[in-house]
Amino acid sequence: KHLIPVIGRIPVRMLAPQHVQRLLNNKYAAGLRPKPIHGVLSNALNQAFKFGIVPRNVATMVTSPRISAREIEPLSPNQVRVFLSSIKGHRLEALYSVAIALGLRQGEALGLRWEDVDFSAGTLRVRNALQRIDGKFQLVEPKTRRSRRTLYVPGMTLAALREHRQHQLQERLVAGTQWSDNGLVFTTPTGTPIDSVNLTRSFKRLLAEIGLPEQRFHDLRHCCATLLLVQGVPARVVMEILGHSQIA
Repeated sequence: KHLIPVIGRIPVRMLAPQHVQRLLNNKYAAGLRPKPIHGVLSNALNQAFKFGIVPRNVATMVTSPRISAREIEPLSPNQVRVFLSSIKGHRLEALYSVAIALGLRQGEALGLRWEDVDFSAGTLRVRNALQRIDGKFQLVEPKTRRSRRTLYVPGMTLAALREHRQHQLQERLVAGTQWSDNGLVFTTPTGTPIDSVNLTRSFKRLLAEIGLPEQRFHDLRHCCATLLLVQGVPARVVMEILGHSQIA
């Protein structure tokens, strides 16, 4: 999406630092974060260097334009109560409850399967993440080794998951032969995976209707961390719940 249309026609041995710097500057000027684009290109060229395809990794010779860090303002405990009470009965109520209570990444939440939920033990295993690759939804390995984790689920969230399970079974009956059976916990009304862009759009619309400040879905992860720390949960435990590799 970002690399091939701009530098895809340049023979790899002819790629120069100027090409990369111009690419990153243009992406920055367009309001995008150039660092991830820079990282993907650098990794690819580093592999090409190891294979002897290029004499050097030109991506390491340029600097990504720096973007000021966005100030994170997660929902307050009172705002969380307002949000959860306002979405009572919403078909994705359990998804938001899981995101707030356990701090799952969006891909981790959307990649949950029913076999990962143990209602008797009250636990949930994070083993996969849902991603769209080449236009197709795929379950991939979590972000890091620590991202694979087993979490205890609070009673309220466990109850929401049980109710969600019943609603999904009803949707399956309604959909009939149109139902896509993939074992995912959170799906569309026909059982297909939920697109992350559509989920974010729906989430922001919900917040606006309730009168709460705009958030990204990922901000619920920050919200979870804040709520845990406010309750006095040790930072190292919060790190393990969120699946971070470093306590910082």
